[in-house]
Amino acid sequence: MHPYRSHNCGELRPHNTGQEVRLSGWVHRKRDHGNLLFIDLRDHFGVTQCVIDVSSPLFAQAEAMRPESVIIVDGKVVDRTEDTINPNLPTGHVEVQVATMTIESPAEQLPLQVFGEAEYPEETRLRYRFIDLRREKVHANIVLRSRIISSIRRRMTDSGFLEMQTPILTASSPEGARDYLVPSRIHPGQFYALPQAPQQFKQMLMVAGFDKYFQIAPCFRDEDARADRSPGEFYQLDFEMSFATQEDVFEILEPVLSGVFEEFGEGRHVTEHPFPRIPYREAMQKYGTDKPDLRNPIEMSDATETFRGSGFKIFAGMIEKNDRVRVYAIPAVGGGSRAFCDRMNSWAQSEGQPGLGYIFFRDGEGAGPVAKNIGQDRAAALRDELGLKDGDAVFFVAGVPSEFAAFAAAARTKVGEDLDLVEKGCFKFCWVVDFPMYELDEETGKIEFSHNPFSMPQGGLEALETMDPLDVLAYQYDIVCNGIELSSGAVRNHRPDIMVKAFDIAGYDEAVVEKEFGGMLNAFKFGAPPHAGCAPGIDRMVMLLADEPNIREVIAFPMNQQAQDLLMGAPAVIDETRYRELHIRAQLPKVKVKKKQEGEDASED
Repeated sequence: MHPYRSHNCGELRPHNTGQEVRLSGWVHRKRDHGNLLFIDLRDHFGVTQCVIDVSSPLFAQAEAMRPESVIIVDGKVVDRTEDTINPNLPTGHVEVQVATMTIESPAEQLPLQVFGEAEYPEETRLRYRFIDLRREKVHANIVLRSRIISSIRRRMTDSGFLEMQTPILTASSPEGARDYLVPSRIHPGQFYALPQAPQQFKQMLMVAGFDKYFQIAPCFRDEDARADRSPGEFYQLDFEMSFATQEDVFEILEPVLSGVFEEFGEGRHVTEHPFPRIPYREAMQKYGTDKPDLRNPIEMSDATETFRGSGFKIFAGMIEKNDRVRVYAIPAVGGGSRAFCDRMNSWAQSEGQPGLGYIFFRDGEGAGPVAKNIGQDRAAALRDELGLKDGDAVFFVAGVPSEFAAFAAAARTKVGEDLDLVEKGCFKFCWVVDFPMYELDEETGKIEFSHNPFSMPQGGLEALETMDPLDVLAYQYDIVCNGIELSSGAVRNHRPDIMVKAFDIAGYDEAVVEKEFGGMLNAFKFGAPPHAGCAPGIDRMVMLLADEPNIREVIAFPMNQQAQDLLMGAPAVIDETRYRELHIRAQLPKVKVKKKQEGEDASED
């Protein structure tokens, strides 16, 4: 017999009854029933109930050992009595009568319990992550992650993609986030950077003649944590295709995403492909965000003309003074009561807004201060335009759209959730397309790239030379699911002349482009195919499929929100000899310390 196990702890069934078996695992929990001691023995595969009789010489030893001790047991498989069958366990019809037991690794007092569903502080969970990962839900998330990645790999390979690896130590590149830098020992004063993404390498693979590339790529960005973003590092399904259009990318990725979400979605409905395509400007107008959650059916409308010249002087005055001002209407089906409207108004004030205008409809008319000021004719026209009826309401936000969009999006979400309008048990995908190539910096008045500077402008060089830059669209696209951006992608700019012109419009001369992106620009001078790609986030996909609100729940060893690895103690101070070896020194920020001298406060650095 194997020295540790003949079966795993999730394997035994009634057909094993009568067999002598050996199991190894962790003591999940113990239950002392006086004459019998029950041990739930757990491993990666499941739980088996083991029984020790009070007459056994093992009883005292088993009674004294702590939960999470690792033990090896030998014994006979027997059927449970009818009244002790546990239908919630796959092994619940049998148990093992323990004949011998070895405590392979006794556990000390636990900082957190594995059995049960008690909540623990994040610091405790991350410091003892190896114990936290034994807990059923977290363990299942990591198993799910592995299965999802395996499924993605298979689907990409079946679609003709080659899995290839790109460098981890590379050159710093201004791609929108802060790099992690690595000092070079053999090149004093010079630094590598960890890749924010394999962007330039995967494009050069296309130049090198490979038709379809992918990898489950680690990416490193020195940025703050969010619920859907891990600080430091993350993984993405990175892929690129030669001689490909935007539609080619969609046709490849949609079956992969829908297939994975159907495979692991546990019956939840998944958007059928082709996924909806929503132009960026339409998304911002209807949803207030370029990451729309389509489970929420609410679509905002432009109600500016309803208020222009109306008796509602606040909005009418804003419109008259500034032609960029718009009024957006947020319909609220079922929200037509003063109580609900007042709650929404109070919520808006809690969000730092002066309030939230509204009209609610009853007895065939609009009610509330806004309706009173604009008059019943305008209120009725707005009601008909939005398809509302008695018992419904509409809320209003006004101002320059770029300034109120985030609040409008939050109000749309709040209305949808509070009125229970948001569809449940589904994954709603969409593409957001036609991003503007450039945007205007309101403070400096300068034109800047709005999204990805390496994207191909729609219309190519002619568009850049003849159009207002703010009207130029790019072949850029985001894939969004349930309001979470999974990925950005683009048709790449493979023409050096177009790239130089695109950067010139944003204020970068050719010398800067050559210096910052010389490797890729040089590659394009020797015959570059048109190419396009995308890179959906693995962590976010798993987070959605695991139905977890925080991305740290689907990462085996995450950092905390301060980008610290509490388990391994990183980042850490290094020895002075390492500084000398790397030809660098620590230039720490000055910290002011207050101390009292002769009754007065004095500061010293």
